[in-house]
Amino acid sequence: MKNKPVYKRVVLKLSGEALLGRQAHGIDFQILNTLVSQIAEVHSMGVQLALVLGGGNIFRGAAGSSVFQIERAVGDYMGMLATVINGLAFQDVIEKKGIATRVMTAIEMHQIGEPYIRRRAIRHLENGRIVIFVAGTGNPYFTTDTAAALRAMEIGADAILKATKVDGVYTADPMKDKNAKKFTDLKYIDVLKKGLKVMDATAISLCMDNKLPIVVFGLNKEGNIKKIINGEKIGTVVS
Repeated sequence: MKNKPVYKRVVLKLSGEALLGRQAHGIDFQILNTLVSQIAEVHSMGVQLALVLGGGNIFRGAAGSSVFQIERAVGDYMGMLATVINGLAFQDVIEKKGIATRVMTAIEMHQIGEPYIRRRAIRHLENGRIVIFVAGTGNPYFTTDTAAALRAMEIGADAILKATKVDGVYTADPMKDKNAKKFTDLKYIDVLKKGLKVMDATAISLCMDNKLPIVVFGLNKEGNIKKIINGEKIGTVVS
């Protein structure tokens, strides 16, 4: 007997860094193909899936502001355009698997994507298309984590699945601290009080106010997305 998905509609948040692989910048297409295979597997289960992408593999606004002394707003707009590049890459690889997609952008650019319209996004999901949200919220000073929280609430998602390099949320960076302990469950308020780097404070506050759960999990193991959708305890659940 097949497991029934516990989530019917989810937002998958992927950082730009997830696409780097061993490269210093850009897109590792082997990793992209692996991610898309997992996404296609979940889509085949009948789950309505939306993606929100970061752009840190190409340009990070805050870093550009501090390192290159680019005005913060300008740097953030550059970062938003980086997410569009990642979105187009995902769209191409997903559609090569025979799955219809729509890129919806918070900054209008009609030649390459639809402008974000909430009702249209929901209709695409209901019609079995994967929706790829790019350009963040369309506003500087907001992260793609906040964009993920905002879009998830707008489309009535059951949860945000946030993919990271480690397999959950820890008391400290497990790559640097061997004594770091993993949380299996967390309350929103504890994330804010302890300053845990799950998502930025604005995103966590939005999820807390609207009781939207966040599942933080590692991309290092194939099949994790499907396991979460089927209700297995993977990573850390913030609720």
